[in-house]
Amino acid sequence: MSKNVFTEMDGKFAGNEQFQNEGADYFNPQAFIELVYARRSIRKFTDEKIPDHIVDECLDLALLAPNSSNLQTWEFYRLKSEQIKKDVATACFSQPAATTASELIVCVARPDHWRAHCKQMLATFSSLPVETPKSAILYYSKLAPFVYTVGFFNVLTPFKWIFNTLVGFFRMVPREPISSFGLGVWSIKSCSLACENLMLAFRSQGYDTCPMEGYDSVKVKKIMGLPSKAHIVMIVGAGKRAEGGMYGPRIRFPREQFIKTI
Repeated sequence: MSKNVFTEMDGKFAGNEQFQNEGADYFNPQAFIELVYARRSIRKFTDEKIPDHIVDECLDLALLAPNSSNLQTWEFYRLKSEQIKKDVATACFSQPAATTASELIVCVARPDHWRAHCKQMLATFSSLPVETPKSAILYYSKLAPFVYTVGFFNVLTPFKWIFNTLVGFFRMVPREPISSFGLGVWSIKSCSLACENLMLAFRSQGYDTCPMEGYDSVKVKKIMGLPSKAHIVMIVGAGKRAEGGMYGPRIRFPREQFIKTI
């Protein structure tokens, strides 16, 4: 196996016996299977409110989702203002999943936060009760900035493409992202993982959700005062399902169409 910053980081936190078995003893497949099957997109909710402590717990669980380089380039906006909530629901084309939801949570990818979060990771290392390997410090101080920097107006994109292509002839190299568009895709992936955590968390508490992509993103950004570099990944409506809130049976195409063995 060739050595690189990824292999050098493997298991090198001194004293990692304090945390390396975290969660290792958990085993409850049936509970997870039942939870996944119980999650459905519900498009009409009752007037029942979700207690604040449950919403907070579900949001906390969303933040535990795996994410690229642990840079956590996401934000979750719980709409508490009735006026903003009403305006955002209207920007969701007034669909029932938005207008009847007890909670509206706008899930936002923030690829523009990667640099600040690299610095935050380095600062966090100094407060850990274990010694941080040099390779981890190198990753956040040198490699991550090299990979994620694209320059103003993507000025570095062609140079990064040429560099990656040439170096790629001789060794493995991270190919993406090389543009602001690629950074957006990168950040959206991580935020989407957190959104799944969020929806499963609500279902585990007896509430339902509906992830919505049917909205006017420009209007939602304007209502919320979001910057242009923020990407709205989805808007999640949550609440107690109403009668008729599930519009139809679950339909999935044959697994052979998607699951491949090579």
